[in-house]
Amino acid sequence: MNIEHIAMYVNDLEAAKAFFVRYLDAVPNEGYHNPRTDFRSYFLSFSGGARLEIMHAPAMADPEKPPARTGYIHIAFSLGSRERVDELTERLKADGYEVRSGPRTTGDGYYESCVVGIEGNQIELTV
Repeated sequence: MNIEHIAMYVNDLEAAKAFFVRYLDAVPNEGYHNPRTDFRSYFLSFSGGARLEIMHAPAMADPEKPPARTGYIHIAFSLGSRERVDELTERLKADGYEVRSGPRTTGDGYYESCVVGIEGNQIELTV
């Protein structure tokens, strides 16, 4: 069994798409729009076959996203090397994104960093 895709609602659909394209080489589809409900979405495809659906609908609740909470906490991207983790972490930091941790080797042996990406959502970068 494989996970087919993961989905997330966002406030700014175009900014979210641009983030994943710019930093994580996502390839977006043409997008979908339901004019009756004003729901909009993109499927973003990544080189390893994973897909992320980003969605927007009017008047969505947007509560604070504390780092320690129940539910999905981050999405992790394997970049293939420690050097790429270091480079992308520095690039995101230079562009004003908060680096929450790392790059570092965790107690369970992962080399990773955690960056607060679009709209307060955590992005983990790992080898």
